[in-house]
Amino acid sequence: MDRSNQTSPVVGFILLGLSAHPRLEKTFFVLILLMYLVILLGNGVLILVTILDSHLHTPMYFFLGNLSFLDICYTTSSVPLILDSFLTPRKTICFSACLGQMFLSFEMGATECVLLGMMAFDRYVAICNPLRYPVVMSKATYIPMAAGSWAAGITNSVVQTSQAMRLPFCGDNVINHFTCEILAVLKLACADISVNVISMVVANVIFLGVPVLFIFVSYVFIMATILRIPSAEGRKKAFSTCSAHLTVVVVFYGTILFMYGKPKSKDPLGADKEDLSDKLTSLFYGVVTPMLNPIIYSLRNKDVKAAVKNLV
Repeated sequence: MDRSNQTSPVVGFILLGLSAHPRLEKTFFVLILLMYLVILLGNGVLILVTILDSHLHTPMYFFLGNLSFLDICYTTSSVPLILDSFLTPRKTICFSACLGQMFLSFEMGATECVLLGMMAFDRYVAICNPLRYPVVMSKATYIPMAAGSWAAGITNSVVQTSQAMRLPFCGDNVINHFTCEILAVLKLACADISVNVISMVVANVIFLGVPVLFIFVSYVFIMATILRIPSAEGRKKAFSTCSAHLTVVVVFYGTILFMYGKPKSKDPLGADKEDLSDKLTSLFYGVVTPMLNPIIYSLRNKDVKAAVKNLV
């Protein structure tokens, strides 16, 4: 339905956040602020040790440094806005800032999906073809792999954001979310969004479906190789080299599947609770997951723990 002739164009949006639950705002402000500081500290330390410690100048830790930098950028694109929404009575954001935040969110999310797939390939080569690992995963290979992940994320973000930018927004300007989440924004467009939806479905297949399939196939070969190792100690050592990555993958994709795959309630009385649940799940995906990544890698990796001790 075209409402562009009925109302003036929207120049900004109002973010509802937790406005309907004011008692939760102060509590969540403290929690999110503490988590954000842990994200900056944990991922910042991982970046430093992967740069400064020569023992960590390997493809695995190069990808890990990229992942940590990505997590810092991703949370910085949204967390300050979320924190401000907890303190500001009228939570407004201009149209250009909304598109900028949306662009960064898309770019970092898509890049992480591809990067996790690249890390799975690295683990596959290390375990299934250890003798060829130095040749296959040379610097001439893993640097372009990481660069390609970032380029793919930027390309996806440019496509999705430019399509959203061309839509007319001329009716409601209230986003029922903490940030400019793409689905919440598209609901406010006063034009047909079928092209945007199709584009997002295609992007989800490319940046979610393909990496998940690639990771799954890689780990099928990895597990088959590990099970053929005769000694229990050898199997344990081989699995420990990929357990941290596998844990991050499960947390990352598990949260996404829970967020977008759960059935919607048809009970109107439960709509408010469902909206709150969706917001908090999105918050978990955007804050808790980046906070867990450095913890998972540091706790499960002796080399990282040793490098951190040397840094301190």
